[in-house]
Formats: sequence, structure tokens, C-alpha cells
Amino acid sequence: MSIFAAYVDPKIVQVDNLNYDTLATIYFQRTTVIISELVLFWALQRMLVAMGNRPLQKIINWSLMLNPGLLMVDNMHFQYNGFLYGILVHSLVDAKQASSFSSEITSTRFGKLLRSGILFAALLNFKHIYLYIAPSYFAFLLRAYCFENSGNSIRARSWISAFRPLNFVALGVSVIAIFAASLGPFVAMDQLPQLAGRLFPFKRGLTHSYWAANFWALYSFADRIMIVLVSKTPLGQYFNLALDESALSATTRGLVGDTAFGVLPTVTAQHTLILTVLLQIPSLISVFRKPTFDRFIGSVVLSAFASFLAGWHVHEKAILLCTVTMSVAIANQVGASPNSGVNAGAFSTSDQKGSSALTPRDVRAFMIVSLAGYIGLWPLFFTRPETPIKVLITAIWFVVVGSGLDQCIPKQPKSNDTLLSSKSMLRYFSLLERLYVFGCIPVQIYVNIVHEAVFGQDRLAFLPLMMTSVYAAVGVVYGWLLYSATYFSSSKALDKKKTR
Repeated sequence: MSIFAAYVDPKIVQVDNLNYDTLATIYFQRTTVIISELVLFWALQRMLVAMGNRPLQKIINWSLMLNPGLLMVDNMHFQYNGFLYGILVHSLVDAKQASSFSSEITSTRFGKLLRSGILFAALLNFKHIYLYIAPSYFAFLLRAYCFENSGNSIRARSWISAFRPLNFVALGVSVIAIFAASLGPFVAMDQLPQLAGRLFPFKRGLTHSYWAANFWALYSFADRIMIVLVSKTPLGQYFNLALDESALSATTRGLVGDTAFGVLPTVTAQHTLILTVLLQIPSLISVFRKPTFDRFIGSVVLSAFASFLAGWHVHEKAILLCTVTMSVAIANQVGASPNSGVNAGAFSTSDQKGSSALTPRDVRAFMIVSLAGYIGLWPLFFTRPETPIKVLITAIWFVVVGSGLDQCIPKQPKSNDTLLSSKSMLRYFSLLERLYVFGCIPVQIYVNIVHEAVFGQDRLAFLPLMMTSVYAAVGVVYGWLLYSATYFSSSKALDKKKTR
């Protein structure tokens, strides 16, 4: 892009030319973002065919193309995430198509799996955030591509005979070649330490300046509550709790640096790594034992969640990895739903029969995580003209996609709930879930109107950000728990069915 940018305006590529915002610069940025997102559009067209090409799946496709997170981050902000997620969807579609071929068509199936791995390796070198889901790809490709009979469990005594060394070598050489092409110039110029230091900034602290909606937002919030209780009440002396005075403004100053806690124990990078790995292991075992596409895409979603929720210095935008992969998982389930249409695609026959149909819990998890995640991005767009735009695109997306998914759920007996009609998209939501959904309204009224009217612009400036982060974190964690319960319960049920 910099090569083309230099022809548009040479000053664009001057690294010390900060805040340069000429019309030529803006037009170049916006145009290249839109053009690059054609990769995502192409990938979604392939996904539509691979997942069954059912009428309501078009809603899922457009919900990804017009994803509020991508619209905000790529087009209101300026990044190329749509292009990158296009590569990811291409890779996932190849994995889906590979699982749809019968075991006899080994050359075609293995070719799809190899291409899926190559695309992901290229994606990983475009942006290292996709390391979050690399363990799921490793477990799936190792088992599905490097071993025979990958659709069934392999007994211990047959591991050696089932191993396909040529496939293992082909996958390994392909991945190594991509990394060599990407990182080779940095090695040749002795820039690898500089690159590693920028890619893995462990000195930046546990939380981002705007708390991402994860475990550590809730942990930091709990610490702020405990600081007040310890300093203002006798609880500190009663429970013998010490207060670190240096931490009183450490997690609310909006700066990048080491995060200190006033009462709760300090969290290190090693702690976050251990917790992330522990959260990922169960789904990795599941997909390695039986590498179906259902288990693979579910493992990808859960690996993204584990890294987002427990990772070190996670950015708010990382929630897109959770919502985009959940969208692909939902599209796969819509293809298996009896209510979603009648037109089956070319690759939907075999694997779609083994896919679990969409359930109310799937929709609740997806919609709550999406709403919470997109609201968690709102503080990045803080000017007044941006406020109605970010609110409207999120609200419209929630209503349209939620209503469409509602049509894919098998009909349930009428609810006795008099507050919502049987046709409401929220009829499957519990009372607490509905309160959470509608609770975003008073939260945002306070954040955007009440706080400044009461405290002004400078006093307690971090409070609105903290409220948004904590509200969003509650929804993301809750949605993750719902999705995890569905994934592991369906995997367990499938194992029992196969055993019988």
C-alpha cells in the first residue's frame, strides 16, 4: 500500500508526518479499505455455497459484510480488518468443504485442508493477532490432514499406521516457506529482535488504556471497588487487607504501562499465558479426538474467547475475532436447521447431516456477545458526530440479524410471558438477558449525556469508559459461558451417540 500511496501523495509515507489528513490521504485510505474488503465479499460468497446456500443464510453473510465492528474499525477508524477476515473465512470454507467430501476422495479433501493451512499461515504473517486461534488450527490440521480416518477416533495401537508422513512434510514445508518469505528480510537485516519487541509488547501492562471487555476489566473494576472499601470502611482492618497507595490511579489514568492493583494480587504475563492455555485445552482435545468441522469451528471460537478474555494487553478490537468466528459457526448451524430453507449447496450433503441445528441458546450467546462486543468498541469513537452513527448501525444490525436468526430456530411452545409476544426476537431470552440488552440504553445515556452534565469533561474522566468496559465485559463473559456449555454438551452427546 505504501508503494501506491507514494504516488498519491509522497508525504503520506513519511513516518514522522503525524496527523497528516489531507483529502488525498483520506480518499486513498478509505478507497483502499473498501477495495480490500472485496476479499471478504468473495469469501462470504464461497461460504454461502459451502454452508448450504439457504435463504436465511444470506442474512448471516450480510451480517458479516456489514458487521458493525468492521464498519467502525475499518471505515470510521482506518484499518484493513475486512481484508484479513476475508482470508480467514476463505481458510474456514476450505476446511468446511474438505469435511464435506467422502473419505474416498482423499486427494481433493487433503488438497482443501492443505490450502486451508496455507491461507491461515499467510494470515498469521499479515497480523499476529491470529495467534489466538492458531492452536485450534494446529490440532485440527495435524489430526485431519496428517492422519488417515480423521473422521473417527484412532485407537492407540493404530496411531503409527494411520500417520501420513508425506502430508505432514507437505504441511510443514508449506508453513515454513511462508514464514521464511515473510520473516526472511527481517532476519537478513538483523531486525528480528526489533520486530519481536513490537509484536509482543509485554512492557505495556495487563490492560489496554481503554479496558477491553474481558476478565481483567472485571478484575480491575473489583480492585477499584475494594480500594474504596478498604480506604473508606473498617473492612481493610477487619480482613487485614493492605492498600498499595501507588495503585490508586494506575488502572484509571488511560495510559499505556504496567498495571498495578491496590488490593488484589498483581497479574503477570505468565499468569495470563497459563490461564489462556488452560481455557483452550478442552476444546483442543475435543477437535483432536474427532476433527469434524463442527468441533473445529467451535474450537476456533473458544480459542479466540480464551485469548481475548485472559490475554495480556488485549485490545478492544480483538473481540472481532470472537464475533466473526461465531458468525461462521452460526452460519454452519443455520445450514443444518430444518427451518432455514430448502436449497442445499454443492458441499452440504455429508457434513451438514452431522452438524447440530441452531438452538435458542446459540442465538442468545451470539447476540449477547455481539452486542456487548460492539458496545465495547464505542469508546474508540468519541466525537459527537460519530455517536449517532455507531449507535444506529449497532441497533439496526442487532434487530435485523436477531430477527433473521429467530426464524431458523425450531418452533417452541408459546411462552406465558405477557411482556413479549410469541413473535418477538427476544422471546427465548431470559428476564436477566432482556434486562442486559435494554440496560445498554441507560448506560449510554449516562456515558454520553449525564456524566458530562454533572461532572464536566475533566472530572472522573475515566468513569464513563469504565462503565462501558464493565458492562460489555459482563455480556462477553456470559455469552462465552453459554457458548461453552453448548459446545461441550453437544460434543459429549455426539460421543455417546457414536459409542452406542
